[in-house]
Amino acid sequence: MRTWGPLTAVCLGSFMLLLDVTIAIVALPDMARALHASLSDLQWVIDGYALALAALLLGVGAAADILGRRRVHVAGVVLFAVASLLCGLAPGPGMLVAARALQGVGAAAMLATTLPLLGSAYQGRQRSAALGVWGAVSGSAAAVGPVLGGLLTEGPGWRWIFFVNLPVSVASVWLTLRVVPESRGPRGMTVDWAGTVAFACFAGATTYGVVRAGADGWTSAVPAGSFVLAALALLAFVLVERRVAHPLLDLSLLRKPAFVGVMAGALAFNGVAFGVLAYVSIWAQTVLGMSPVHGGLVLLPLTGASVVVAILGGRLLHGVPAWLTIGGGLLLIGSGSCCQAVLDASTSWTALVPGLVLVGIGTGLVAPAIAGAALAAVPAERAGMAGGAVNTARQLGYALGVAVFGTVLTSRMQDTLSHDAAHTLAGGGAGALRGALSEQTLRAAFASGLNSASVAAGVTGLIAGALVLVLVRTPRAEASGAEEPVKQQVGADLG
Repeated sequence: MRTWGPLTAVCLGSFMLLLDVTIAIVALPDMARALHASLSDLQWVIDGYALALAALLLGVGAAADILGRRRVHVAGVVLFAVASLLCGLAPGPGMLVAARALQGVGAAAMLATTLPLLGSAYQGRQRSAALGVWGAVSGSAAAVGPVLGGLLTEGPGWRWIFFVNLPVSVASVWLTLRVVPESRGPRGMTVDWAGTVAFACFAGATTYGVVRAGADGWTSAVPAGSFVLAALALLAFVLVERRVAHPLLDLSLLRKPAFVGVMAGALAFNGVAFGVLAYVSIWAQTVLGMSPVHGGLVLLPLTGASVVVAILGGRLLHGVPAWLTIGGGLLLIGSGSCCQAVLDASTSWTALVPGLVLVGIGTGLVAPAIAGAALAAVPAERAGMAGGAVNTARQLGYALGVAVFGTVLTSRMQDTLSHDAAHTLAGGGAGALRGALSEQTLRAAFASGLNSASVAAGVTGLIAGALVLVLVRTPRAEASGAEEPVKQQVGADLG
């Protein structure tokens, strides 16, 4: 128990919080029908969770260093469980979105403390082995999510994708309190709450503006006001970070091209690879008439390829520069997204398989390498900050990807359908439109919108990949000299 107990406790929480990033995707059409939810409601079911996780990750991590990492982790699991219960009991979309955001707060407390807790429980080779197991469990969560979501949705119902978290949370809390030692960061640390609030306002206002732009238009008052608020919040964040004693992000790191390249890659990665998947699931179930299980299996070529490549890549790509695996992986993700833009009114889901496999291969290359590249791009004493910044950028990128590509989808569909019909169809309401519009029209409209969203994602991935290849390249001598201090600092941060 002393050997495997802490790892099991932490992996239970990590698997659960990462599973909830993707498990809801397959259930969206059933949620829409049961709760009479609109497209923007469905977008916020996904984005509310990712945004709360991104906005609070760095701030909660700093608080955990002061209050105790185990204590904050357990509090996060309890909050996650309560929020999961509220999600499952939600009578309407507003309650569901609010509960998903609360889930994100709990997930931020869990994710921010995961690596430090493992670092305090294990040393030497055991630490390396524990981190390897944790990485494998984290990767498998993304692969299992759509399939498990489909099974639960088609079986006991979509609410069980949240209820299933309750027994896992109980086991995680019991095991954590029993076998995981408490640990804290260096004395004298303070929490940059002002920076946390400013960043949360920036992320939330930006995403809200994009979602509303899909419904109201980019020049309407509400989206424009949201973007102005986002700009002011970003300015406030910069001013705070320049003055505070312990900033969430040392702005001097942005003078390093390699770090800027990694952050750009992290921001694009999750959004491009996964931001369109929610709409693929809606298309498969509402337009093609597939069951939730089959809708989840449609995404299996992506998730399966990513897991296989991540496992094999750890052995076969050892020593390959990170700029090449990350930049090349993003180029593959972008190319795969573009390859999915082949749909028409008569296309079946199999047309997506080549593109999904390419995206999966790219994901398997990028995911294991991107955190290490961030660490290598900064001084050793900023390694922990860099790792947290990359995780934040990934979650924010996912939230923005869902919002932006959903707006592109509906904007394109409005060329064929009316405004209301486009949003009804994109939100999973094909059944309500079949009496008024022909099946051919519905299929053609959604295919056109999905093609445009895939192209937008693909172009974003290609640009991000090119930026990484240009900015992240590090001279071999410099990289080899920096590698050992970075490894030492990772160990120090984890401890």
